[in-house]
Amino acid sequence: MADHHHCRGFARTEQLRSAAEAGRGLPAIEAGMPLPAGTGLDRRAFLLRGLGLGLAVYTAGRWSGIDALEAGVAQAASGPAAPILLSVFLPGGVDGMSVLAPVGDPRYRKLRPKLALGEGDGTAFSEDHRLRWHPAAAGLAQLHAEGKVTVLPAVGYDHPDQSHFTSRHYWEVGALDATGRTGWMGRYLDRVGTPDNPLQGLALDGRLAPALASSRVPVAAIGGPSDYDFGAQGIWGDVAEQMLAAMGDIGAVHAGSGDPALRVAGAAAVQADRLRAQLAPFRPVHDDAPAYTSPVAYPHSSESAFPQRLADLAAMIAAGLPLRCVALTAAGEYDTHDHQADALASGLKLTFDSLLAFQRDLEARGLADRVLIHVWSEFGRRAEENGSLGTDHGAAGVGFVVGTRASGRMVGEFPGLGALDKEGNLRATSDFRGVYSALLEQWLSTDAGLVIPDARRVRRPHLVR
Repeated sequence: MADHHHCRGFARTEQLRSAAEAGRGLPAIEAGMPLPAGTGLDRRAFLLRGLGLGLAVYTAGRWSGIDALEAGVAQAASGPAAPILLSVFLPGGVDGMSVLAPVGDPRYRKLRPKLALGEGDGTAFSEDHRLRWHPAAAGLAQLHAEGKVTVLPAVGYDHPDQSHFTSRHYWEVGALDATGRTGWMGRYLDRVGTPDNPLQGLALDGRLAPALASSRVPVAAIGGPSDYDFGAQGIWGDVAEQMLAAMGDIGAVHAGSGDPALRVAGAAAVQADRLRAQLAPFRPVHDDAPAYTSPVAYPHSSESAFPQRLADLAAMIAAGLPLRCVALTAAGEYDTHDHQADALASGLKLTFDSLLAFQRDLEARGLADRVLIHVWSEFGRRAEENGSLGTDHGAAGVGFVVGTRASGRMVGEFPGLGALDKEGNLRATSDFRGVYSALLEQWLSTDAGLVIPDARRVRRPHLVR
């Protein structure tokens, strides 16, 4: 495979966002570039009392810590199951005209004589005879055929900014506002979240996702779940397991005691034992491999943690962890200025095959109606290929909403290649702020006007059934 190079702006964006960790400030950046949402939030790192969860809690206020988290998990296990929104980011600006190729548009092969899909490649897109799924997107095409994918073939915003840094920032804060410091999901959590549950907003990439940056409630970042356990000096193995199980049993006896002190101590022991049992599947048995078994097989990759993190997430949801919004970066990098064909195909295949496995995992566990997946990228690519077998930064891109509760219908038509903007880009037929507003109102049961600035000005598409 030929080496693939990103533009300087994409590499700089990734470098700066990695440096924008809480409490560390941000290095000097290009004039006019916005600060990532959440920059400067206080970060407190915890190895949850030997749990191995490797949790980094980001908060603008005070958080009471581990005891409150344990109580929150125990309460969530006995309370109603909340809907979960999973945000999956395709970094670099994915080429929507390859994911859904307009093979039936007469200008397609003129604009892309070398990058165009071959005759008969991929599968037909049932909602628009002009479009055809890329062969590497077969996993998503299969879910679409089952009515579980809502497709946005040209999503974006008016007067598009083609800077990785700025356009991504707009998507993260949910507004065309370079000064925004909180993420759109973070503002939602500020409305409905609690001060003692950092797992309500979880970034599974090991660093804070700006879209989750909040102003009042804590959110968290982990690289992946591990184990939860309690220890006693000099006690391990089967004896330790018996001791811990006995602690739960003893606690249950005293939880109903008439003595206030015994009642509190007994309840605490019961909650701790319940949490230990819930998270036991995350204890690695060897070589950091989780002890839990997924009901489906996920793709294997030595280059990306994406499929494993999805498998972990499904197990975390099944364990009853109090999740509401989760952010995850997809496999692959999509700033394909050169040698696009190979680079795009490998990333798309691993990403969409992994999402198919995740959906099947949720279905097998009876959890599919609780989770909705939003797949997005900061912009699309130019309609005309460049001289390096790639495509340059464009405007409207492709997006998806995936799940058994997704409406399963196309939102906004594909605009065609005969009405490109003056720079040769696709024009948006749906607005990303309308997508967010619809997700908030139709999935998360929250007034979008309280979260998205000027939400009343954007049309809400039908995304959820």
